[in-house]
Amino acid sequence: MGPTLKLVLGDQLNCQHSWFRQPAVDVVFVMMEVRQETDYVLHHAQKIIAIFAGMRDLARQLQQGGHRVHYLRIDDADNRQSLPANLDYLIAHYGASALHWQAPDEYRLDQQLQAYGAQLTIPVQMDDSEHFYTSRDEAARHFNGRARWLMESFYRHMRSRHGVLLTASGQPLGGQWNYDHDNREAWPGLPWEPSDPRPHHDHSALWQTIQDAGVASFGEPSATDFRWPLNRAEALAQLDHFIGEALPHFGRFQDAMSSKAWRLFHSLLSFAMNSKMLAPQTVVARVEAAYHAGQVPLASAEGYIRQILGWREYVRGVYWHRMPGYEQLNAFGHHTPLPHWFWNGQTRMRCLSAAVGQSLAHAHSHHINRLMVIGNFSLLAGLTPQALHQWYLGVYIDAFEWVELPNTLGMSQFADGGLLATKPYVASAAYIDRMSDYCKGCHYQKKLRNGERACPYNALYWDFFQRNAASLSKNHRLGMVYQQLRRMDGASLAELQEQASRTRAALDSL
Repeated sequence: MGPTLKLVLGDQLNCQHSWFRQPAVDVVFVMMEVRQETDYVLHHAQKIIAIFAGMRDLARQLQQGGHRVHYLRIDDADNRQSLPANLDYLIAHYGASALHWQAPDEYRLDQQLQAYGAQLTIPVQMDDSEHFYTSRDEAARHFNGRARWLMESFYRHMRSRHGVLLTASGQPLGGQWNYDHDNREAWPGLPWEPSDPRPHHDHSALWQTIQDAGVASFGEPSATDFRWPLNRAEALAQLDHFIGEALPHFGRFQDAMSSKAWRLFHSLLSFAMNSKMLAPQTVVARVEAAYHAGQVPLASAEGYIRQILGWREYVRGVYWHRMPGYEQLNAFGHHTPLPHWFWNGQTRMRCLSAAVGQSLAHAHSHHINRLMVIGNFSLLAGLTPQALHQWYLGVYIDAFEWVELPNTLGMSQFADGGLLATKPYVASAAYIDRMSDYCKGCHYQKKLRNGERACPYNALYWDFFQRNAASLSKNHRLGMVYQQLRRMDGASLAELQEQASRTRAALDSL
């Protein structure tokens, strides 16, 4: 009887998974670099390199540990370039007696493997990825019967269930569940961002292989000095440095933006976690321990843990509850193509040039750049949410659909009509100026609403709320906005609408 094949996907790089505890001669681990996965959206070069390099590193670890591994590289002659075709080949090649896979985190892969397994004549089995705190449906069960899924409710449930940052009596440390109001300071320039502890890798040979295989990509590959971790050990070293050097300041400045320091006090661990090199439980435990040891303030520890134990698990629950169909939602009916500068960062809007430029250079930009600069502009300008979703999914190294799709269509673009967010996250130039240095030296003037030098955010902001008054004016969180709109005289409002219309007609030349 042939061996059991166990499929390991490119975002399942957990060397501590129970599959790998003991080598077995009757198990072959299957890993494959396939065009199916490089080509379903156009990906940033660093994302392709990182996933392939991480897969190759895990395969090396497994082989050194005595496991049998069949690894198909992107340029192998017998690589059929899709999961089903390669599995057909490998099942026949080994005379496999069974096929196992870990639960995929993307709906399309889950459906593909379920359909593929259903037509096989050998037994199939889906095992847990052993990564998340929650099951796919835990959030849905928590919110059962409730009209709105409030993340704060889920976050408190998770804190209580897992005993994180609680007193002996089960109350939140410090007397508050959430310190978000303490986490909104602009960065004054000091303390300076810590040194970058990430490893240096030369992936020029891998990058050449990817190019020779005909894989299309965009962004700066940085192949000769590649800075993303390849394995758990490198990710743990990065985590330790973050806790010691950056986390003490993370809370205060987590929403700050700067053209001088693109990392600021962020951990850059999302790729390691989303590819499962690093377990979220490990991160939360170490951050909590640092607080108890007096190394970081409570607001910093809570703010960081909230992103992982709260938001990350919450959006995953939203994703699995709303799929399929969530990816097609477009509540405002926006259909404007992305401007060309999404692919080169060349716009006179300094904030967007910085945020898009960081994304293209590093395959990363922190959450406020994604939400309140790029996402904010995209929603105000009426860009197609599906096109923006594909750009986010491709450009960011940490973007996998389960986490990116709800963040983009729900949180950023309000394309789900409010299923996830309680209001559209949009702002005029005043917010960007308050939280960054982007407005200094910009071609556009932050206080102007009309004219060639007026900041495009300003007219677009008021026009957005005026155009969508029928669906948004009854939202209690937007009462002040609509009070201000009602106080505007007709001529001023018409002028703003004309300015916004001119801006939307000339997006490529901003």
